[in-house]
Amino acid sequence: MNKVESLQNKLDLNNPDYFINRELSLLEFNRRVLAQAKDKKTPLLERLFFLCIASSNMDEFFEIRVSGLKQQVAYGTTQRGLDNLSPSEQLELINQVAHELQSSQYKILNEEVLPAMANEDIHFLHHDRWNQTQSAWIKKYFNRELLPVLSPVGLDPAHPFPKVLNKSLNFIITLEGKDAFGRNSGIAIVQAPRALPRLIQLPASCTSHKYDFVFLSSIIHKHATDLFPGMTVTGSYEFRATRNSDLYVSEEEAGDLMRALEGELPSRRFAEVVRLEVTNRCPQEIVDFLMHKFNLQPFDVYAVNGPVNLNRMMAVPDMVKLPHLQFSAFTPALQKRLLRSDNIFNTIKKGDVFLHHPFQSFSPIVDFLRQAASDPDVLAIKQTLYRTGDDSTIVEALISAAHAGKEVTVVIELRARFDEEENIELANELQNAGVHVSYGVVGHKTHAKMILVIRREGRQLKRYVHLGTGNYHAKTARLYTDIGLLSSDTAITDDVQKVFQQLTALGKAGKLKKVIQAPFTLHKSMLDLIHTETKNALKGEPARIIAKMNSLVEPEIIKALYMASQAGVKIDLIIRGICCLRPGIKGVSENIQVRSIIGRFLEHSRIFYFYNGGDIKLFGSSADWMDRNFFRRIETCFPIEEKRMMKKIVKECLQNYLADNIQSWILQADGSYKKKTLSGNTAKSAQQNLLKSYTE
Repeated sequence: MNKVESLQNKLDLNNPDYFINRELSLLEFNRRVLAQAKDKKTPLLERLFFLCIASSNMDEFFEIRVSGLKQQVAYGTTQRGLDNLSPSEQLELINQVAHELQSSQYKILNEEVLPAMANEDIHFLHHDRWNQTQSAWIKKYFNRELLPVLSPVGLDPAHPFPKVLNKSLNFIITLEGKDAFGRNSGIAIVQAPRALPRLIQLPASCTSHKYDFVFLSSIIHKHATDLFPGMTVTGSYEFRATRNSDLYVSEEEAGDLMRALEGELPSRRFAEVVRLEVTNRCPQEIVDFLMHKFNLQPFDVYAVNGPVNLNRMMAVPDMVKLPHLQFSAFTPALQKRLLRSDNIFNTIKKGDVFLHHPFQSFSPIVDFLRQAASDPDVLAIKQTLYRTGDDSTIVEALISAAHAGKEVTVVIELRARFDEEENIELANELQNAGVHVSYGVVGHKTHAKMILVIRREGRQLKRYVHLGTGNYHAKTARLYTDIGLLSSDTAITDDVQKVFQQLTALGKAGKLKKVIQAPFTLHKSMLDLIHTETKNALKGEPARIIAKMNSLVEPEIIKALYMASQAGVKIDLIIRGICCLRPGIKGVSENIQVRSIIGRFLEHSRIFYFYNGGDIKLFGSSADWMDRNFFRRIETCFPIEEKRMMKKIVKECLQNYLADNIQSWILQADGSYKKKTLSGNTAKSAQQNLLKSYTE
């Protein structure tokens, strides 16, 4: 028996105490987001933005994660995860934490953010605070913009309880009296039009402050009587239902994936309700009525002390023009190598180009495609698209290339969650322009971020690639940290071409030389690299692992890291969100430290470092260390080999983050996080250091 096997036999790697529950870990991430909203050092409008992000995160958590657990309970599933929690036990714990987080969220809004905004002369006026001039303007607004499009439904045998749209703002209104037909059930439902803004800024002619806003809900509350002539409104209460939004399409049975998804999308709007948010003013009998209609239990109800759907306040920072209340504007840097050259292919040919977003501009990727579209020597362009955003310059470049007669092939992932509808429209737009569109491989999402350009140079065909950790989305490239590689390395470009061949054709593409690919080799390769560090440590040699990612869930990887820790490998994990590994367990994970960086930008890059006996292995990847990324997605993990670039990435993306003592949260053995305290007099913020470095 070798030393590694002996070490493995010593540890009961299936002990549930060694694993943190995935869902509770995700809720802890949202707690850290809320901490940014509470932090007075965060600019005021950004604090509001973090509150909105937390609200949006919780929506998705209920739509996908909670709904999945509820389905397991309904089907009688008793299967337990590595943490030994059943679906029903997880739901019980989730309900406790989620209610706590929601209460904290509205407390921060009401007791800290809104008073601070009032001090800046930004006010959100309740209808009992409107003066005569404001009331008159709002009355006209209601009659002009709202009254024609509102469709109140009085409940009676001919008007049953309506199918309330997922996450839409609704009002349940109690009434007295009878209408012209003698009807009165005492209850009506009004859905706020989704096309109208939830927040209305009052014009300067009737403001009493620098910025005065009213909520659409306040206007409807105030004028609810106008919707029911001759009747008396005795109560008006906001509510919002969150539904199961996880689409299910049997790909094996679907002859056309796009048509199958198009047919499934409407069901997202009216699927099973998993959460009810209702204003805390709502009487219990009305809450009970709604619970009965949505088939919910008391723990599914979230009483809201403020606007229902806080996410709608995300529009405020764009409406309030006060730069001192937001993060300082910055201009992403451009590399001198790219500025000096008017031909990006010549630049790449001289050496790989490293891109670090958002600190460096996204424009070189757009230029890469634009030059490929207009270059007469370029024959073909191939690209994967997962999320692109509206009015994408990337898409414009691809269409331009197709119009110029290039062979353009795009692999679109139709099942990118919550972007399905946009991606279907994108696929149709590209096909109409003459682009060859593929939807990838049945049973696997295409999550890899790749561009391949094939160019004729003399008598040869030369390939150029872009590989990245983030989506081809210009907006998120300003908000997410990601890295990218532009390269003409023969082995890497050949590998990328083989991966595209897998995605668009049938047959085996052959062994890849440098790129590591899921679902085939990525999991085994990561395990092998971890085991190498373990073996080296057991021999008394230096061993080191640093890994930066969004989520760590996959159990075999976690177990391998535990073994490496016990062998003496020093392991630092920089994980923004979910982490199921439990650090600090005596005899198991003392050598592992996990930190999460929460700051201005969403940490999104995946970077893996292995000391490897001094022959350092460094990778960028589209994949997190999760089951889905290893086994159910097409992912690429690409090596960084040029020494100067390797040194730069290790310094900027790893060491810089390990030194952060401002925005760094350290995972504790009990699954909670503690913010790292400033030691000494030197404050170090990884993101601020990079902003300063690149802007200077």
